[in-house]
Amino acid sequence: MADAESACSATYRDVVIDFSNGSVFKLNPASPQELGPEVAPLLVPGEQVVACFKAVRDFVVFTDKRLIAVNVQGMTGRKKDFTSLPYSKVQAFSIETAGTFDLDAELDLWFSGLGKVRLEFKGSADIRGLGQMIAGFVL
Repeated sequence: MADAESACSATYRDVVIDFSNGSVFKLNPASPQELGPEVAPLLVPGEQVVACFKAVRDFVVFTDKRLIAVNVQGMTGRKKDFTSLPYSKVQAFSIETAGTFDLDAELDLWFSGLGKVRLEFKGSADIRGLGQMIAGFVL
């Protein structure tokens, strides 16, 4: 039984985005008009896209209810993994602004049942505004 449980959790970890590897997510601000249609089929009635950020292939969409991380897979990029992280499960969060030598900003979110999720943003991202937005949804 223990072998079946570990095999199941290993499979789950392979499918879900590896948020502990921050280098996967060096996010730049992106247009909601560009990325919103990618997640539109996943949205519940009344849910709205608030902000979008894109790496080379992967991207993150913040709605007024959750964070949706999209991991583009394969050579063609047709296969995508959508991970939905509801704000209702956020226990704590922190932001780290860009500095003089460290030009990247970071957002850490602690989710109940999942642990810490870290997203790294290019210095051009408004990390303070993002933190304020998340506070409005979480607090």
